[in-house]
Amino acid sequence: MLNKLQAVASRYEELCFKSQQPDFYADPKLAARLLREKSDLEPIVEAYQDYNRACRDMEDAQELMGDPDMKELCQETFADARDRRDALYEKLQILLLPKDPNDEKSVIVEIRGGVGGEESALFAHSLFRMYSMYAAAKGWTVELMNYSETELGGVKEADFILNGRGAYSRMKYESGVHRVQRVPETESGGRVHTSTATVAVLPEMEEVDVQLNPADIEMQVYRASGAGGQHVNKTSSAVRLIHRPSGIVVACQEERSQVQNREKCMRMLASKLYEIEKERQSSEVTGLRRSQVGTGMRNERIRTYNFPQGRVTDHRIGLTLYRIDAVMDGDLDELINALATADQAEKLKSAQN
Repeated sequence: MLNKLQAVASRYEELCFKSQQPDFYADPKLAARLLREKSDLEPIVEAYQDYNRACRDMEDAQELMGDPDMKELCQETFADARDRRDALYEKLQILLLPKDPNDEKSVIVEIRGGVGGEESALFAHSLFRMYSMYAAAKGWTVELMNYSETELGGVKEADFILNGRGAYSRMKYESGVHRVQRVPETESGGRVHTSTATVAVLPEMEEVDVQLNPADIEMQVYRASGAGGQHVNKTSSAVRLIHRPSGIVVACQEERSQVQNREKCMRMLASKLYEIEKERQSSEVTGLRRSQVGTGMRNERIRTYNFPQGRVTDHRIGLTLYRIDAVMDGDLDELINALATADQAEKLKSAQN
């Protein structure tokens, strides 16, 4: 590992030198790519420097330990430096784990009401609100693609893009079945009901990322419905794309023009096809499609929101938080940080075996 760290440090120094040259920005795309690489390497290099500093502190303390007057102080210094070194070694192991190439991408999120009728649609709306507030806290933008409401303000389905660097690295842990236990607004007897909604999170792909044959895609246009202004019922601006080989259907009606809606549909279709291919390759490698932290299958219950008890439980890692109001208002970092840590630990365990 130390040889690899030295190579990373050398590459980082090379990138620092290049970024200071007068002609560095002559090729803006190349400059952006190199600066992104430099930014990615920086936390590894900083941790490696701290690790080397701790090793030197250990050596210095050991050299002075022969002096009787300094022995006790040097022993304390040595123990402190050793603890720092060991902690940094573990941190570096995690930093060197291969990263998901899609982690920096924006994401497409699909929310669907599940079991529970109108209450499931109302819960789906609560999840849409939760993710919108989380996105706002992260400085991401929400771009609607398809949004279908019920008469009581619930959501039959909501498809939207969260635009922001690193959105997939955080949101990928949200795919799966979310369960709610609460007294529905439609319940007059005060009984607690259990309902579900499904969430799917895909890294946003461009058409260039996935091979798409135009002959395989059927395009249908129709009049948009629901919120969006008076134009929605006057023109056939909504677009539905059908990918014949896979049977995938995507739709978008939130933009005013067919061109804009089709462009969004193509991005969504590319993302879905990419996900199918990734799952196929993973299935071939593992021999079966099994659920792990961060890569849970979409039909697996991942989290329960229990309103009467004020708790949220993530079943993948056994974490329960008693602050459901804050979570529903988009305060998801504690949950997602815990899931990311568990994911890293699982990957580190696999890498060591």
